[in-house]
Amino acid sequence: MYTKICLKRIAHVYYTHADLEEANRFLLDFGFTMVKRTSDTIYYRGYGSEPFVYCATQSESNVFGGAAFVVDSFSDLELATQTLPLATPIHDLDAPGGGKYVIFYDPVDNCPFYLVYGQAAVEPSVSFPELEYNFPTSKHRPVNKTQRFKQGPAPVHKLGHFGLCVTDFAAAYDFFTSRFNFKPSDVIYDEGGRDITAFMHLDRGEEMVDHHSFFFFEGPKSHVHHSSFEVHDFDIQSLGHQWLEDKKYKLAWGVGRHVLGSQIFDYWYDKSGFIVEHYVDGDLVDEKTPIARTKAGPGNLHIWGPELPPTFLL
Repeated sequence: MYTKICLKRIAHVYYTHADLEEANRFLLDFGFTMVKRTSDTIYYRGYGSEPFVYCATQSESNVFGGAAFVVDSFSDLELATQTLPLATPIHDLDAPGGGKYVIFYDPVDNCPFYLVYGQAAVEPSVSFPELEYNFPTSKHRPVNKTQRFKQGPAPVHKLGHFGLCVTDFAAAYDFFTSRFNFKPSDVIYDEGGRDITAFMHLDRGEEMVDHHSFFFFEGPKSHVHHSSFEVHDFDIQSLGHQWLEDKKYKLAWGVGRHVLGSQIFDYWYDKSGFIVEHYVDGDLVDEKTPIARTKAGPGNLHIWGPELPPTFLL
């Protein structure tokens, strides 16, 4: 038995790009706001309280650099340095928000993860109204109150989750559930009854949390599948979809409604070939939520929307 490191929330992701300027144009069109730039690195925030949610760095190749989770206490960072594989010492985080961090590498595929503590939150930069909708038999909007929108990117609120393809599902599941407060919301099994995919939430007791902040599935080669960012509502998501379409970016899959997690999804390829997602209306869970097990099949991926592209899960 291990003493678990307590994760509070997912915070940000790291990517390197061979063409940083081209990556930057897409990321701004995707709905991020640049908050800091150095000679080779750009930090982007959403309109929520995280000081940054995406870090893009110039490099010779396009590489996923890992995801960061906020821990409950400084002692969690100390525990990480003592118990996690290839963990670094505690360092100062030279990035928006400051704080401290530790990097470790998962023992299955050597993917980097960041644990951060002490970052300074920022004031939300945008406030969106919660719209009142008129239904056929229930009208919520007063006479002469209209719904009007402006074209543009869909402003990102926060990082919601990211996903990995792992080469050994059982080993990854054992590591992440034994060392951290990850708990599965949904587990997918194959024809033989072997578990192959898990959608993991952070077990925060009675606190309501997102259906998943991390997911992984088994495949022949380890890689990041996508990172997903929450936007305000379906109108904003649809405006963002139209904006990206008009800019001639490449759609990966969407718009549609997932079954597991329930969120409305819209996946796009950035200019480096990575998949990023806008999502809205995801499920919430807590410690009383039962773990669901579902057999793998096309019917558990989406309830409406375009057919699943054949290359999406590769």
